[in-house]
Amino acid sequence: MQDAADNFGDNVVTNLPSPTQRSTQLAAVDPRLQALSTLVRNNESENGEKEIDLVQYWRVIVKRKWTVMGAFAIVFLTGLMATLLTTPIFRATATVQIERQSMRVVNVPGVEPVEDPYDMEFYETQFQLLQSRSMAEKVAAQLDPNDPVFAVMSAPSPWVKLKQMVLGKPDSEQSVDPAARRAQLVGLVQSGLMVEPVSRSRLARIHFDSPDGALSARVANAVATGFIESNMERRIDTSSYAKEFLEDRLEQVKLKLQDSEKALAEFAQREQIVNIGDRSSLLNSDLSALNGALTAAKQERIAAEARMSQGQGMNAMSHPLMMENQGVQALRATRAKLEAEYQEKLLVYKPAYPLMQQIKSQIDNIDKQLANEMQLVRNNLGSNLQAAREMEARLQQQVDELTSQVLSLQSRSTDFTVLEREVETNRQLYDALLQRYKEIGITSNVDANNVSVVDSALVPGGPYKPDLRRNLMLASALGLILGILLAFLFEFLDDTLKRPDEIERHLGLGVLGVIPKLDKVTPDEALLDPRSAFSEAYRSVRTSLQFSTDDGVPKCLLVTSPSASEGKSTTALTLARNFAQLGRRVLLIDADLRNPSLHRTLGTDNSVGLSNYLAGSIKPAAAIKPTKTLRLTFIPSGPLPPNPAELLAGPKMLSLLALAGEKFDQVIIDGPPVMGLADSPILANVSAGTLLVIEAGSSRIATAKAAFKRLLGARAHVVGALLTKYDAKVAGYGYGGEYGEYQYYSYGGARGQSLTT
Repeated sequence: MQDAADNFGDNVVTNLPSPTQRSTQLAAVDPRLQALSTLVRNNESENGEKEIDLVQYWRVIVKRKWTVMGAFAIVFLTGLMATLLTTPIFRATATVQIERQSMRVVNVPGVEPVEDPYDMEFYETQFQLLQSRSMAEKVAAQLDPNDPVFAVMSAPSPWVKLKQMVLGKPDSEQSVDPAARRAQLVGLVQSGLMVEPVSRSRLARIHFDSPDGALSARVANAVATGFIESNMERRIDTSSYAKEFLEDRLEQVKLKLQDSEKALAEFAQREQIVNIGDRSSLLNSDLSALNGALTAAKQERIAAEARMSQGQGMNAMSHPLMMENQGVQALRATRAKLEAEYQEKLLVYKPAYPLMQQIKSQIDNIDKQLANEMQLVRNNLGSNLQAAREMEARLQQQVDELTSQVLSLQSRSTDFTVLEREVETNRQLYDALLQRYKEIGITSNVDANNVSVVDSALVPGGPYKPDLRRNLMLASALGLILGILLAFLFEFLDDTLKRPDEIERHLGLGVLGVIPKLDKVTPDEALLDPRSAFSEAYRSVRTSLQFSTDDGVPKCLLVTSPSASEGKSTTALTLARNFAQLGRRVLLIDADLRNPSLHRTLGTDNSVGLSNYLAGSIKPAAAIKPTKTLRLTFIPSGPLPPNPAELLAGPKMLSLLALAGEKFDQVIIDGPPVMGLADSPILANVSAGTLLVIEAGSSRIATAKAAFKRLLGARAHVVGALLTKYDAKVAGYGYGGEYGEYQYYSYGGARGQSLTT
């Protein structure tokens, strides 16, 4: 090992690939050599569909159990205190039956509406009457305003008292005015009264709530009795009003009847109308007969005009009358025969041949005879048309004369009918009102009351509310729901990475290991015990790195994190020691040229180191420091330079890593954080692999994504992620879960005799 360190700076490395060439080589690597993180990202892209995982919801509840329990306790205790401090309220109930019965003032047969016995509008009206102010005033008149119960009922609510205390307003003293007390009592009766209809029945329950059971029963019974009395009073008042109304209407209708009869008699005498109905019927019958004859004459005239028009426009060969004439038919047959003979002989003789001339002369003679017959038909059609027109004119004149007589009679009969109908209407109305007036005078229209008490209110045996059991159950349910909602709200607002599955889901990186959170011990103290869960966890990470690629652990591994203080330096040092324990020659480089810490942990001098070599002041061998761990060599950061990014981006860093790859089996670089600095992307580009360290519950998702994006932008080969400071209880997995208490890391933890070598 000392020889490797001595010869570390003597070799000259030539033909080293540039950072761009190195990135191209890493990007073109064989697919079989891809890191686990790449496979995870591919699986994530292929399996994009997400399923609802109830176990995840349960883990959130377990993680936020104190939030759930706190909200449950607050709501439960609030409900318990509110129930115990609430004044007990007693409810008394009286049951009444309300029958559907219409109010009759004027009973006109055939005009009375048909009503549904279950008319909800009627029953809703009755329920509103039960809760009306007039009913409350009727009941309040029977109560004592000085009853102490009313003082309790009128006391302000706790909310009003609190409001008065906050605003500094004193309580208003109760008015000593009797009218004001009575008005307040009416309001208390209305506020405590409630009507509940019984479904699918004519029953209604009258409830009254108050701090005194006896008062509740008394008020409920008073409301039921008062409603019956009010209903009877309304019926009596209605009958009295109806009797007075009918008396006035009878007198008015009687005068109208007399006036209408007098007007009818005067009109009949003036117009000399004796039997207007029979006269009107006779005239209407004659007019109907003449209209029928006139219609037939019009049809005959129209037909004659059509025949005349047809005779003017058609030849003798197609007219219907010509077709019906036997002589015409004989001439047409002879002409057709001669025409056929002419056409036949035309094939042999010329038209000038004597025989052909003779046949042609016979055809012309027949055409003249047919023309004469057509002229006779036309003359006959004209005579028929003239006769039809004269008959239509005579009938039209008679219809007009008879129509004038009918209209004159109808004009007089219309006025007579109006007067006669008015007399009949007034007589019927007078008879109906007189009959109803006699009925009201005999019976006063007082029927049996349609409201009756079914059950009187009894003094309740116990308070109606508050219901302690129901309130506690409701408070428990509300508290549990509120607690769960708050737990999910806090979980939604918590945007940090807490579990390995979240890293895989949000970053698409494979998690190579999970380092448990230490309690009351430092990492160095935990590493002193090789059987501790902390030590076993890092050995598990070392094993995962060996299988992260097909070639094993990347020759040059950069350890970085999105932000500072996430455990990257501890991880780099521990992994270097673990690889050295395997017998490998390991070089640990502290490349954090801004805030180095490994030299303090290892207890070495930091006056000369990596920054001196990169600045060109020393050779690589001068920067190497030995450590207490066998086969582990360390290069400290050296003095802090003013330009770390420029030094790391120079060719000396790439030369150092190439030379270290030849002399050592494993090179581990402790780099600075990714965010806000250019150092880590530069180191990731020249390293064979990069391990991203993420602190559980501290590193935000957006920050980790941005850091990972920067590494990918630098063409870094990210082999996976490491989750540090993991607490299973905080992550929501409880005890023994998927990533539980890590007792398996210290399996067989009982100390025995150590193996000495």
